Amino acid sequence: MAKAQINPEKARWLEVLGVSMPLCLSYIPIGLACGILLHAAGFNFIMILLVSVLVFSGGAQFILASLLTVNSPLSTIFLSLFFLELRYALLGSSLSKYIKQESARFILVFSASMNDENYAINYMKFATDKKWTPDDALLVERYSLAAWSISNMVGGLIGGAISIDLEVVDFALTALFLYMIVMQVQNHLSFVICILASILGVYFLVLTKNTLGLIIATLLASFVGFAVENTVRHHSKDPSNNWFLTKMFRPQITKTTLEDKQAQEKKEIKEAEKLENKIENVVERHDEPKDDTQHHDEG
Repeated sequence: MAKAQINPEKARWLEVLGVSMPLCLSYIPIGLACGILLHAAGFNFIMILLVSVLVFSGGAQFILASLLTVNSPLSTIFLSLFFLELRYALLGSSLSKYIKQESARFILVFSASMNDENYAINYMKFATDKKWTPDDALLVERYSLAAWSISNMVGGLIGGAISIDLEVVDFALTALFLYMIVMQVQNHLSFVICILASILGVYFLVLTKNTLGLIIATLLASFVGFAVENTVRHHSKDPSNNWFLTKMFRPQITKTTLEDKQAQEKKEIKEAEKLENKIENVVERHDEPKDDTQHHDEG
């Protein structure tokens, strides 16, 4: 009886789907809420679909709904979304080394569908799985985009039958940013910088009496974090084994990255070479007296 042949390509997309499934499921409640809020802000079904596909950012879409409900000027909406999405320049640069061999068209499509969550999955897979390819990473983005867009559209349809108080938008936005802060605090230095940013935010908000103070506080706190890390790296003889960088600055992860494995292998090779040299020295020292004794006996 012939054995059933498994299609490698089909098996691969199913495997990638399994990797991205937790993310897709987590998008359902947030996407429904976002669709309902966008409908309350005046978006119809088609507009919700376009915003979900083209923007593809929960934070940006929640802010968009919030600012539109309070009739904010277009310039304020544009600047708020610009500074919020500016972080993707840094996120994309950390993935560039893994997709730099791909075509410009691929990179354009990949960049357009990247967000915080699928970035986290792809970065971790690239760092820990040698078999993870750019095509797999693009599949993760497509799955997450489909789940997010469908959830938003369903939320938009439900929003027509549900009447909600628009004041809940402010609370939803605050809760979203609190969640983003908590998820980013993965080490002691990040926690200190968050506290510093909060203090500076309150100070400059009172000083300027404008939300521009929050932007100033964010930039100053980010600069302090960068300056601390850069100073320690510059003055450390061995940054990879520096206690401050590994314990205070580096995020705590549950998996060992490929860079960690390579560093560990190099360390083991050096230790093996040192041990081998010690053994050779001991053998040479042990042989020298025997040679002297033999020459003495021959004499």
